Amino acid sequence: MQNRFDLGGRVALVTGSSSGLGRHFAQTLAEAGATVAVAARRDDRVAQVASEIAAAGGQAVPVAIDVTNRESIADAFETVEREAGPVTILVNNAGVAQRDMALDVSKDHWDAVIGTNLSGVWAVAQEAAQRMVKAQAGGSIVNIASLLSKRVSKGIMPYAVSKAGVAHMTRSLAVEWAPHGIRVNAIAPGYFETDLNRDYLRSESAKPMIERIPFQRTGELEELSGPLLLLCSDAGSYMSGTVISVDGAHAVSNI
Repeated sequence: MQNRFDLGGRVALVTGSSSGLGRHFAQTLAEAGATVAVAARRDDRVAQVASEIAAAGGQAVPVAIDVTNRESIADAFETVEREAGPVTILVNNAGVAQRDMALDVSKDHWDAVIGTNLSGVWAVAQEAAQRMVKAQAGGSIVNIASLLSKRVSKGIMPYAVSKAGVAHMTRSLAVEWAPHGIRVNAIAPGYFETDLNRDYLRSESAKPMIERIPFQRTGELEELSGPLLLLCSDAGSYMSGTVISVDGAHAVSNI
């Protein structure tokens, strides 16, 4: 019986994959058989993640990318095409977050968050889609939204706005690019422990927030793997324009 989750022979590019969720996404796609372009700004961390994938028996290409720079984006895709072949899976994961109450948000804060999380996602998605159309290859684009694309929290307004934009962009692009065989979906993760937030999520101050999650716990990274593989593989071949929440029912809770 055919394994519709198998990604053998496909080339995937994961932005922001030097750490955190992106690192896990890259490893997950490699385990499913894809050749993965590990893409981020930090060359040393990109090389490290690519080496980890290779050591586990997978195939990876380290590539530098700055999602706020169109030239850098084009160069990254050229590198991947030269070394591995055309990209037919894109995981648009790169993002930044800063905390400030709305009255105190500076122009630089706003520009940095929107520039990376929304404009950067658009620029990488467009580059990927243009190349897929030119190659008549089709493909799958998975944008990483957030729990905060569906509900709000104090002190992180620009981030929430950017992720809501990513979710709506996903739906819009799904309609436009369907005739080209390009599926565009999104995953909206809740709270998952990574190097960046581990100290906070394990602190006393995080306990009230975690208790408001209906599952009363944060997510495990492996719990993102199924939704990711569904959207990237033939198992989700008729899915497009979908935003999948992976948040322990947090987004739909009134708690």
